[in-house]
Amino acid sequence: MKSKLIDNVSGLQLFQLLRFVVFFVISIVFTKSHLTAAEIGSWEMFMFIASLMSFFWVTGIIQSLLPLFNRNRSFRRLGENESRKSPEFFNAFILLSIFSILFFISGHILKNHFEITGVSGNTKYVNLLLLYLLLSSPVCLIEYIYLLRDKSYRILQYGIYTFVPQLVLVVGPVLAGMDLIWSFRGLIFISLVRWVWLMSLLVRHSEWKISGSFLKEHMKLGLPLIITSLISGSAQYIDGIIVSSHFDDPRTFAIFRYGAKEFPLVLLMANGLSNAMLPAFSTRSAMKDSLATIRKKSENLMHYLFPASIFFLFTARWFYPRLFTPEFLRSADIFMIYILLVIPRLVFPQTIIIGRKRTNITLFAAVLEISLNIPLSLWLVKLYGTVGVALATFVVYFLEKVYLAGYVWIKMKIKPNEYIPMVTYIIYTIIISVLFVLIDHRIIDLH
Repeated sequence: MKSKLIDNVSGLQLFQLLRFVVFFVISIVFTKSHLTAAEIGSWEMFMFIASLMSFFWVTGIIQSLLPLFNRNRSFRRLGENESRKSPEFFNAFILLSIFSILFFISGHILKNHFEITGVSGNTKYVNLLLLYLLLSSPVCLIEYIYLLRDKSYRILQYGIYTFVPQLVLVVGPVLAGMDLIWSFRGLIFISLVRWVWLMSLLVRHSEWKISGSFLKEHMKLGLPLIITSLISGSAQYIDGIIVSSHFDDPRTFAIFRYGAKEFPLVLLMANGLSNAMLPAFSTRSAMKDSLATIRKKSENLMHYLFPASIFFLFTARWFYPRLFTPEFLRSADIFMIYILLVIPRLVFPQTIIIGRKRTNITLFAAVLEISLNIPLSLWLVKLYGTVGVALATFVVYFLEKVYLAGYVWIKMKIKPNEYIPMVTYIIYTIIISVLFVLIDHRIIDLH
């Protein structure tokens, strides 16, 4: 019954949403506490650097594990027998641990040779940052062990059992008037709990057998994905680097980070649909039905994600200073631009391209995106400040989707209206674009 109520897609979506909510609540509590804007900036910089150092290789290793599980040349296929222990899990853990240790050691070697606003100069923060990186990166395997073992409802349970204590351990010391360092220690402690949880899962579900051939096979498939993730996922980190390099004070960085948050429901639902449809496009015989399916499902998403985005567009300047403090009103302008990402998010040419295994095209698109993002951000930050950096992100992501849609149309002979509900999409795009201009120029102002 549990597995019927929560499938693989919804289990991961709810887990990711829970993680977002917890960190969002932490942000709210911090702004209402005794912490200064500079201290909040230190927290944001801590999380920013930890993610910057790990997101690409964690993503690549995890994504390459999924098609290799039970479908590799190194181990025999386990079939449907879930009681059999899988050596793939343990070898994936080995890879994640190797990367974690390498970055942990490299961080200690380099920590005295560069300076980062809000963190560098405080040895306690840097050491905790590197320890957090060491512990937190391998535990990303946990939810995918449950996924591949078809225990998707356990993903949500795991999220509740660990994110709720994390919230208490991080905000509790601040609410008690203690120094921010105790919040970092709380984060380290819950990461250690997750690491122990991972060990228990590996004991139950994995054969502890190191295979050099599987590690090579895993890295052969994973390395292109790591590079692609590094390129395509680095835009937000490049934005942060550009902001921190142009504005020395942690306060400005905190204001930017609090605003530079994509509407999570759009991101989660769009990625969930894209990932769920990938197998459907793997065979040419099912292409017509798959195009019709993704067209219908994307239209359903549009009917509630566009209105939800419009609602937050209207209310952003009202709720930001009330949800946080008046000091963070400027964050609302940045958030409003990130809301517009709903426009490119809800079209899915990349799903067709990846499903047909033409991943070199998505890699080229990622290179194109990053090549445009850096100079455009550097130009617009001089004209509009931190808002210009956010605007550049929207422009390059939109252009990337245009390029992918053009490739699907010209090279694969699939017209946009075959997988995009054009009338619905165009109407919603015009509405949200016009409203953005009116609100941005304060012709409509609810603040």
